[in-house]
Amino acid sequence: MHILRPQFRIEESRALAFAAERGFGVIVAADERGPRASHVPFVIEQRDDRVIVQIHLTAKNPLVQLADGNRRFLLIVSGDDAYVSNDWYASRDNVSTWLYEAVHFSGVAHLAERDENRAHGDALLAAAEARLPKPPWDLAQMEPTKRETMLASIRVIDLVVDEIEGQSKLNQHKSDEDHVAVANQLARAEETGSRRLAERMRTLRPGLGYDVEQ
Repeated sequence: MHILRPQFRIEESRALAFAAERGFGVIVAADERGPRASHVPFVIEQRDDRVIVQIHLTAKNPLVQLADGNRRFLLIVSGDDAYVSNDWYASRDNVSTWLYEAVHFSGVAHLAERDENRAHGDALLAAAEARLPKPPWDLAQMEPTKRETMLASIRVIDLVVDEIEGQSKLNQHKSDEDHVAVANQLARAEETGSRRLAERMRTLRPGLGYDVEQ
């Protein structure tokens, strides 16, 4: 990831928390034909002071064969994004841009043993179901034969992370006046992602004269 400005960088602990909260991203690796990618849910674990991002793919996914314990994979975790028009700023002659938050994890991918499939499924469901306002559903509630058939159809991959890069591009380099003007525009948007970014911008600089306060 190219960090545009130092003030946009997300420090490691916050990058991990951001990714864990999102729980979904794009896994990428390359073979002789070029890049291959899949959209995947994931869980993050700490093992022996190492960060492990664990994903699963269908057994026939071409990325499975690339997880050979030598090849590097990249996981891209994106948050909200929003376009900012140049005439939204209070000052003149700004450049239109996109605001966004994202984290990249990279490292060597290892194919897990098949007997780890159930533990991975349990962990993934526990994390995802915890986000919902209802009693959690788990694999124990699934008909056993169907559950085992489903688990046998996937392969679990451990991405042993050795590089974490995060970027939160929220106009930190702009003046207070421009910061407020853009946050106000985003707060009026129909898209919930734009409104969430407006809230993040207000959190970065509280106490300014926003149209919509925290």
